[in-house]
Amino acid sequence: MNNLEEMLKKGVEANTPDDIKKDRVFDYLNKNEFQFKLTRELVQKLNLKSWFENYKKEALVSTAGIRGPQNILYPHDTRFPINTVGITLATLAKALVLKEKYPNLELVKLAGSEVRYNSKIYLDLIARIQAKQGIKTLTPKNRETIPIWLASFLAFKLDLVGAEYITSSHGISVKNATKDLNNQGSQFLPDESMEFVNKMEEILNIVEKEGEYTISFAASDDSLIDESAMVRLNNGIDLYVEYLKTTVATKNTLDKIKNFDKKIIIDAVGGASYRTLSKILDKLEISKTFDWLNIEEDPFFHGIGKDIKNGAFYDWSLDITVTSKNEKGETYFPVINSLHYETKLKDYPIGTVSLITDPDHDRLSVVQIEDIKNVDEVKKIGVDYTVLDENRILCIFSANQAFLMIVDYIKDELKQTGKFNDYERFMVKTTASSKSWDEWAKFNNIKVINTPVGFKEIANVVKKVEFQIENKVQDIVVEDIFNNKIHLGSSPRMIFGGEESGGMIIGSNDEIKSLNNRMALSMREKSATEAIIAASGLISTLDIPLYKHLENVYKNNNIIAKFDVRDDIAYYNESEPDINKLKIAKTEGEKLRTKNDIFYLALAIGLYENKITLDNIKEILSSTFETLDFSNLSGVYFVGDGTYFNFDDKFIEIRPSGTDAKTKAYAGGKNKEVLAQYSKLMGNYSGDLNETYLKYLTKEYVQQSKEISYSIYSKYANKDIDKREFKIPNYNF
Repeated sequence: MNNLEEMLKKGVEANTPDDIKKDRVFDYLNKNEFQFKLTRELVQKLNLKSWFENYKKEALVSTAGIRGPQNILYPHDTRFPINTVGITLATLAKALVLKEKYPNLELVKLAGSEVRYNSKIYLDLIARIQAKQGIKTLTPKNRETIPIWLASFLAFKLDLVGAEYITSSHGISVKNATKDLNNQGSQFLPDESMEFVNKMEEILNIVEKEGEYTISFAASDDSLIDESAMVRLNNGIDLYVEYLKTTVATKNTLDKIKNFDKKIIIDAVGGASYRTLSKILDKLEISKTFDWLNIEEDPFFHGIGKDIKNGAFYDWSLDITVTSKNEKGETYFPVINSLHYETKLKDYPIGTVSLITDPDHDRLSVVQIEDIKNVDEVKKIGVDYTVLDENRILCIFSANQAFLMIVDYIKDELKQTGKFNDYERFMVKTTASSKSWDEWAKFNNIKVINTPVGFKEIANVVKKVEFQIENKVQDIVVEDIFNNKIHLGSSPRMIFGGEESGGMIIGSNDEIKSLNNRMALSMREKSATEAIIAASGLISTLDIPLYKHLENVYKNNNIIAKFDVRDDIAYYNESEPDINKLKIAKTEGEKLRTKNDIFYLALAIGLYENKITLDNIKEILSSTFETLDFSNLSGVYFVGDGTYFNFDDKFIEIRPSGTDAKTKAYAGGKNKEVLAQYSKLMGNYSGDLNETYLKYLTKEYVQQSKEISYSIYSKYANKDIDKREFKIPNYNF
């Protein structure tokens, strides 16, 4: 066992009371059929009402699953947000909602997971609860890992009623969650989440009224838990390869990758991607181009992102863009440093690219070894880097930069094959993503639809477009989160969907069909596999470093907003092993996060409701941030879960994290130093209301702004919603 992992587990052991260690609440390791009585006394003992209220609150704002820490050694510990009891209640509630929606029909779902602690236990519980409710559950053989995008793809392709996937994406090792996927393979929107959350509340109310509620579990080998279907389907790999060949894995791209005479590294952080991706690359006949790192499945993620801070275990997560300051005040990349590329890549030549995934394999990060002599050029372009040794640096491309190069490559591929002008093209992106994407799209006559943060939002837009196509609308219009009406013509195609946090998909030139003939323009979940193939195609065409190619993309597409900055302000230590201290710290952190959030949110909502003017906002912000210039502020918008400030030469977005007590500050424009100044000061602001602020808006209105924002968001999300009816097919896998 890694020493750091041992430190983590010792901390967990020491902070778990003996009574919790001894009492599993119910015997979730029992493989036979059994029942569990949830009693009024047990609800009280486990403090489930308080747990549920927190769960409900998270469901309203979560961007990708209701995430939280768990007790990695004792998963029944209900002091933690994620636990066997909570998973049981949520799964049962979802099953009951489905049975009410589709009475007396055969219901089939998929359940999968990545490598996180206790994931197999949670997966087993989910499958057994669903089976007992008469819902067939497809699972990989022996509950083996699959990527999140494969679960999403199969939910759509096989016309399932949905899927459950256990992951916490790139979050710290002790975190977990269930990502709920609907019959389209899309992550649940808040309205969908609230359906089963309300059902959970019904169950708890029954317990309170009647004294108990019986929950039944099927045996682990119940006939409704079907591993054989996934075996026959080769876990969906063959179907997915077929799909890839209609999107990113064109013959032209595959030939380029096959003929590339250098090695591209794939770093399978956590190891969960290797099992599936290696088989896909084999089937595409391009596997010889790649070398691998970290292919062994490991819930501790090979120690990546792990550290000792102030004498205690600390987890930086698996987000390679995370930065910190050393003792000298210098910026460094703690997650990148923990990859140990200075030794692992010491024998690879300058120019070698590493494509880094995360445990559920939905995100991609791109880095490249470069000669240290070129460091000034790298900095000038705005590319971050870390020093490997006296001769080499590692260029670290943000998703904003990497995906700009990738979508430009996809555009060139379509033009080279004569397909680009076959359809009107559009792109879907989150507001926090780079303005360079908008500029690139405008130059190439591609429409852009901006959405709130979260890939479910991108999927929601694509489905709205599909709905209009199927209804033969001649002028397809989609409203973006800025209230702009985007006209897409009669038969548009999505060229790209992506977000600055590292997730993307490529649209298909042809309509994608499910086995029951449902139509899609793209898949519903971000896929590092699509990103890896596109990135590899790009890399194999270049005879110059990526940073120079990025510069050329800027020049060739008249891009001015070349620079991006993101500040993540964490209000507490997620790695705290004492759950009681963690809860207190998180609660206090959430207060600080919310105070910062509503300071800006109320300005956007006030402008939306004509309570204040843009000039009033300029006055408020100028009095609050005396060193910042707001004279060319042109608009302030509520963008679904944050506040967006548009200037003539830049944008700033401040949003509360949808998964934790953090504030995220994004900035994009033409001057990196200026962007860093705005994002740092505005992101770290306390949220205090000064006299100028209170001259225009009352404290009461500020406090109400959050509730008002929910209704505005709901109106946006549901406008022109996809109304295609889902019909349960006669399943034959």
